[in-house]
Amino acid sequence: MLKAAPRTRVRKTGAAFAIVASRYNARYVDSMVRAAQTELKRAGASVQVVRVPGAYEIPVVVAQLTTIHPRPAAILCLGVILRGETTHAAHIGEAVTRALMEIQVASGVPVVHEVLLLENEAQAQARCLDPKHNRGQEAAQTALQMAQVMADLVAVPF
Repeated sequence: MLKAAPRTRVRKTGAAFAIVASRYNARYVDSMVRAAQTELKRAGASVQVVRVPGAYEIPVVVAQLTTIHPRPAAILCLGVILRGETTHAAHIGEAVTRALMEIQVASGVPVVHEVLLLENEAQAQARCLDPKHNRGQEAAQTALQMAQVMADLVAVPF
C-alpha cells in the first residue's frame, strides 16, 4: 500500500546537497526534482542539480561528486525506470542499486536511492506526480536526516 510521504521536522541547515537526476522519463523525474529542491531549500540547504541521460549513468556522477571538496552532505539520486517486455529494466535497476550502495559505503557520503523501478505509468504517476506521495520530497527528508546523523557522529567523540 502506498503511504503518504511523512513530513518530518528538520533542523535548519546551511549544508550543500547534490541531486543527480535522470532525463529519461522526464515528466516523472522533473516532478521529483522540484519536490526535493523545495524540501531542501525549505531547510535552508543549498542544492546542486546534475542531470544525466538515464538511470544507468547516475552512479558514475555520484562517485565523482564524493571526491570533490567540499563534499555534499548527501546525494539524492532520482530516476524512473519503467518495466517493458524484456528484463532490461530489472538489470538496470539492480546495477544502479548495487553501485549506489557501494559508493555510499566506500565514501561515507549518504546516497539516497530514489531510482524507482516501476511496473507502469500509473505507479509512476502515484509516486512522482501526487504531492502526497512524491518520492522526491521523501528523498530530501531522508537526505536531511542522514546529513544530520553523519554530522552528529563526527561531533560526538566515543
